[in-house]
Amino acid sequence: MIERTPVLNILTHLILISGLVLILIPIWLAFVAASHTLQAVNAAPVEFWPGDQLLINLREAWTQSDFGPKFVNTLIVAIGVVVGKITFACITAFALVFFDFRGRMLIFWMVFITLMLPLEVRIVPTYAVAANALSPFQTMLDVTGLTWLIATLSGIEVALEWNLLNSYTGLILPLVATATGTFLYRQFFLTIPDELVEAARMDGAGPLRFLWDVLIPLSRTNIAALATIMFVYAWNQYLWPLLVVTDRANYGMVVVQLSDLVPDQLTTGGGTPTWHLAMAGTLFVMLPPIAVVILMQRWFVRGLINTDK
Repeated sequence: MIERTPVLNILTHLILISGLVLILIPIWLAFVAASHTLQAVNAAPVEFWPGDQLLINLREAWTQSDFGPKFVNTLIVAIGVVVGKITFACITAFALVFFDFRGRMLIFWMVFITLMLPLEVRIVPTYAVAANALSPFQTMLDVTGLTWLIATLSGIEVALEWNLLNSYTGLILPLVATATGTFLYRQFFLTIPDELVEAARMDGAGPLRFLWDVLIPLSRTNIAALATIMFVYAWNQYLWPLLVVTDRANYGMVVVQLSDLVPDQLTTGGGTPTWHLAMAGTLFVMLPPIAVVILMQRWFVRGLINTDK
């Protein structure tokens, strides 16, 4: 039983307000910097109140960074990652919960352990695979001697190659696997009563129909929660797009594009970084994730805490 007392209520609200202030201060400083001239931003003491240059800085940042096509690219990648993660997590959790096969717990724990291996840790092998997605199959052909056999019998040299660099596939595919999504789906699927499974089986529903007609409608709040988390995750990707994309004119991402607003001191021979434009560009980049979180807030919270399935 949770006791409600004035002291605990005041303390709880103080903690919440303190956390909100800590979150909002950097956003407020970025907004203030985006509304001043470069001289005012670099002047001391630091300005804490907005200026009158916000619209001018926003327009210049948008034009200078060519944000238009970059926003389209990032939106395509973010939606692709969200759809891929939800699909793979749902199917994987469905197999782990509703199919009784040897080693399924071992497979689950192997998937779960990958939570300790973020993309930054496995960036080098992932990049090697993206440079040639068929290299594992080529290695198997070489090790088994099939490459030599085919070349001997037909004179054809087998060289499998599929380059995923500078492509939407290369930006999306390495990011679609999600241990977090698999865990969330599995925990929800475990709450499905056996009677519902038996009833669907008696009605003649096969596994795919049971998944599509029963589980997915029941998983709407989980899908919303996972989609919100993964959209923000995909939108804010920096390291992977920076490595896999060299054709930034066609496949550039908005977070990487922010670097164009801060000139490289080594290549430009010095100069003052245009922090007012960088902060204006940051405001643009923050808007889509904030909008998604605000729009999906109710479903997001229900998907994480709702236990009355």
